[in-house]
This record gives sequence, C-alpha cells and structure tokens, in this order.
Amino acid sequence: MKNLDLFSQGTPDDALDTAPLAERMRPLTLADYIGQPHLVAEGTLLRRSIAEDKLFSMIFWGPPGSGKTTLARILANETKANFVSFSAVLSGVKEIRQVIDDARDLWEAKKQKTILFVDEIHRFNKAQQDAFLPHVESGLITLIGATTENPSFEVIAPLLSRTRVMLLRQFTDEDLMAILKRALSDPQRGLGKFAIQIAEEALQFIIGISDGDARTALNNLEAAASMVQSLPGEERTITAKSAEEALLKKALLYDKDGEEHYNLISALHKSMRGSDPDATLYWLGRMLAAGEDPLYILRRMVRFASEDIGNADPHALVLTMAAQQAFHFIGLPEGELAIAQAAVYLAVAPKSNSLYTGYGQTKDLINKTGYLPVPLHIRNAPTKLMKELEYGKDYKYAHDYSDAYVPQEYFPDKLQGKVLYSPTDAGYEKIIKERITEWRRRKTEAKKGSEKKG
Repeated sequence: MKNLDLFSQGTPDDALDTAPLAERMRPLTLADYIGQPHLVAEGTLLRRSIAEDKLFSMIFWGPPGSGKTTLARILANETKANFVSFSAVLSGVKEIRQVIDDARDLWEAKKQKTILFVDEIHRFNKAQQDAFLPHVESGLITLIGATTENPSFEVIAPLLSRTRVMLLRQFTDEDLMAILKRALSDPQRGLGKFAIQIAEEALQFIIGISDGDARTALNNLEAAASMVQSLPGEERTITAKSAEEALLKKALLYDKDGEEHYNLISALHKSMRGSDPDATLYWLGRMLAAGEDPLYILRRMVRFASEDIGNADPHALVLTMAAQQAFHFIGLPEGELAIAQAAVYLAVAPKSNSLYTGYGQTKDLINKTGYLPVPLHIRNAPTKLMKELEYGKDYKYAHDYSDAYVPQEYFPDKLQGKVLYSPTDAGYEKIIKERITEWRRRKTEAKKGSEKKG
C-alpha cells in the first residue's frame, strides 16, 4: 500500500474541489506532463526507468514550481513498489528508522521494494542524511529527493555519489502558456466550468511575472479569474489591466540564503568585471528590489574595487567607500542612487587584477618560505644596544636622494629580485608601470656596479 501523504491523490474529492488551482491541475501521468523534455521525452533514462518500473535513487533539483513533486506523484502512480513520502521539514531520524524497518519487513514478507520520496531533502542535516546511506547502498530503499538548492552544497557527498541528479529547469513561456490554457479549459479540475475568456496580453502578463514557475503561474491565473468569474457571461474576461489589478505587484524570485542569492551577486560582479554598465544597473536593481541588504552589496563592491580594478583607477575604492558613507547618511530609498553611481563607475573603470594576483602570490610565497629575518639595515634601532648590533646600519634615507629614490634592497636575502606586483597598461597602472620599470632598472645597474667593486 502506498503512502501518499504529500500528494493530492489522498485528498477526498470534496476537499479537492476547494484545493488551489495549482494543486487541482497537477498531471497524473507522463502523457499529461508538460515541459522538461530532456527528462521525460521518449527514450530518456527516466522515461525508460518508469516504463520498466526500474527506478533508481535520484535527486530532483530545480527551482520552485518546476514540477519536482509532480514527477514524484507520477512515479507513485506508475511503480509497483511501495511508495512512501514525507517532508524533511516535518520528519526526523525517528521517522527515517521507521520507514527503514517497514521496508525491511515488506521485502522479507513480499519481496516488494520501497521507494522513499523526501521533499525538501536539503532541510535534513548531515546526521539525518547519513541514516539513509547504508540502506540506499544495499538497495533496501530507492531514495528520491526533491530540492530547490544545489545538491553539491546541501546533500552529503556519500549520498550524492549514490544518486543521480535530475535537473529540472524553469518552464518556458510556451510551457506555461499550455499549462494555463489547459487550466482555463478543463471543466472538472480547472476553470472550464466558468467559461472565462482571457486576453492574450493578460496571458503574457501572467507568464511574464511567474519566473518560469508553473505553480505561481496557476496561482496568478486563479487570482485573476476570481475577479471576473462571478460577473455576467459577456463580462467574464480577464484583461491585462484586471490581471495587473488582481496581482498588484510582481513577486521577484529571490532567496537570501539560497543559490539564487549567490547567482545574482555573481551576475552583478561579472557584469562590472565585464565593463557592462547596463547589465550592472539591472542586476543591482534586481537585488535591491528583492530586499537584499544594501550594505552586503556595498561590501562586495568594495572588494571588487580592489580585486578587479586596483591601481588601474585608485579612485574606484574611494568612490565606493563614499557611496557607503552616503547610503548611511541618506538611507533608503534615496541612498540607492549612490550605490548605483558607484556600481556604474566600477563597471566603466579600467580593469586590472594585478594587485589581487600579486597579493595572492605574496601569501603563497610566505607559506613556502616561512618568516625570513628582516635585513639588518632596515630594522628599527631605537636603543643603543640595537645600534651596536648593527640594526639600521647602512640604511639610505630615500628623501636624501634625487626623486626620493635610492637603489637598495628591502627583501630578505633569499628573496632579492623577487617580483610580486606587475602592473598592467590599464589606466593609472600604466604610469605606475613606467615608474617601477625605471626603479628596477636603476636597482639592477646599482647591483651590477656593486658586484664589480666587490
């Protein structure tokens, strides 16, 4: 007997009538399933495994409303195995152990396999996920997990290596159009009995604000339909205006703790690095509109100013810090403009990562060479004893020389001649490069002259 606690098949018909449209319209078979052709088209691995009832352990990974639970529901209908489901939010190790015990009893009594579906598997901690391992490995249970989070981060490596990750993508606009039209025409489960008409512009509006999420699209359609379904027949039409009024405002896809958070900051960072001010403004606007902490964005921009621009434009760091001060002083929403100004400046500034790579090489060098002694001539010598020990002896004071430069060594003996900072020809670094090249030439000549005297 199948445990379908998460699925609407277990819902009485009268309760189903009051269920949300998205729940009522879940397809029950692969023939009714729309989208994800890379997973469910004829000849695909998943399609064959369903047809042959030879399911394997897998993780359904995809954004909200991409059909993960619906696919699990179809598997429950198609398989002859005992299909058990529960939510990681409501279950723990105790429930897992009970499922394992039941699966073992069922196999010993009837040789019937058990498939365990775990919704939001990323909510399980390491100990809870560890509880599955030996039983997945032995084949006692076939595990099917569903998650909106990257399994590489949220599922322990030993469990991940014993499953196949099945990537579900956002539904295309064409997919959503087909899903919405089916809901409008279906008289049993959908809105067909209300004979509601909908303008093409209204459909496009609903699709556009749904971010490829079928559940959101159906919820939006239901909200728009609720505004007109009680009107006289000839007035029962959803227009673009009535749809906008029903939905009020688009809910942007954003999760401050999840993958999308890092996707958006990555998009902003790479747009600035790629010198695209338009994309920079777009991704910045997306993050701020979704409620991201402006100070988090500013911290990343400060890092960018040093990492990707550096001395190619030293003013970039100054302007970004000024934006941070301006935001503190003005606050939201006016302070967003200061952030936008700095972001665009970073995008159009000349780029150089020579400071970033140079400092990275510096840390590697220190790790390899350890703490080499400071040369005597550049040591501090505040006491008589230190001077007697030749601390500071033969040090040349730069300001006593032309251009405030004098060729002398500042590295430990073992590192003399080492180059860590190599400025580029970008922006102000071109001037720095010319200056450093001249200093290094003079140092090399001075060293050759010293060697000849020696």
